[in-house]
Amino acid sequence: MSSSTSRGVAVVTGGSAGLGRAIVRELAARGWDVAVLARGFEGVDAAATEVRAKGRRAHGITVDVADHAALELAAAEVEAELGEIDLWVNNVMSGSIAPFLDTTPEDYERATQVTYLGTVNGTRSALRRMRGRDRGHIIQIGSALAHRGIPLQAAYCGSKHAIHGFTDSVVSELTHEGSAVAVSIVDMPALNTTQFGWVKSPFSKHPQPVPPIYQPEVGARAVADVADKPRRRTWVGESTVGLVLGTRVAGRFMDWYLAKNAWEGQFADDKGSSTTPPNLYEPVTGDHGAHGAFDDRARGESLQTRALRHRRGLYTAASVVGAAAVAGAVKLLRR
Repeated sequence: MSSSTSRGVAVVTGGSAGLGRAIVRELAARGWDVAVLARGFEGVDAAATEVRAKGRRAHGITVDVADHAALELAAAEVEAELGEIDLWVNNVMSGSIAPFLDTTPEDYERATQVTYLGTVNGTRSALRRMRGRDRGHIIQIGSALAHRGIPLQAAYCGSKHAIHGFTDSVVSELTHEGSAVAVSIVDMPALNTTQFGWVKSPFSKHPQPVPPIYQPEVGARAVADVADKPRRRTWVGESTVGLVLGTRVAGRFMDWYLAKNAWEGQFADDKGSSTTPPNLYEPVTGDHGAHGAFDDRARGESLQTRALRHRRGLYTAASVVGAAAVAGAVKLLRR
């Protein structure tokens, strides 16, 4: 595929590993030229190499998204190398798994700076370019935990909640202006990513995403689908839908249920302790790809996301069935 057939230029923060790496691969496969932004050189370089292997243009930049000035320079560099940015995916996150009062103020602030302010900084850099052109698309990677916090992840849950409020505010401003720039949130379920190998934790057991666990490609396909056809909000995975709806209709029960199940559910009994250093302050050296340590229990597909992908066909089928039912009822009434 030549650059002349490009879908456009996409930026993915945290694109060197985990979900971000899967998103980079999926966007490149669908014809996007991709800029990979992350802290670790080896992962950034490897991700950019994979994009080029698919016949797309790539540019890798090592940058800490918590540094708004550095991120702004990175955005300018992307446009100088690849052209105008059409799609910006705010994916980066970092954090710890520990009780709130056992988390140092420094660790909490750092996790918030990366996960929340990294999204704010990315949105600012993207909008500074897209707003004047009156086109472009920003996708925020949210989480089911933006709707219901769980124990041991106060900084992450707080950041994801904040991303929702921040994004709603930005969307209302763009709507007020009559802007054509699209902003989407894609809320993820528990994913088998590298993060659970290098999240900072005082516990001896290996951290794990709360089951059910999905492969990162499930989330990446959902993000690419939203890039194809922008929609304001997307929930990924049956567990995300269940958590969001459960919170809305049975909040007190969810408090009890998560307090009982989500603590031990964040640790794997069969993996030992993680041997990878935490990445909260410094990137983990090497190229770590997209998958974490839970390939043996992660789902490669979600019926819910498959239904979203084919929702037009489902709507059509439902309309046909509904019309047939109405016609049948009319016949019965005429007898």
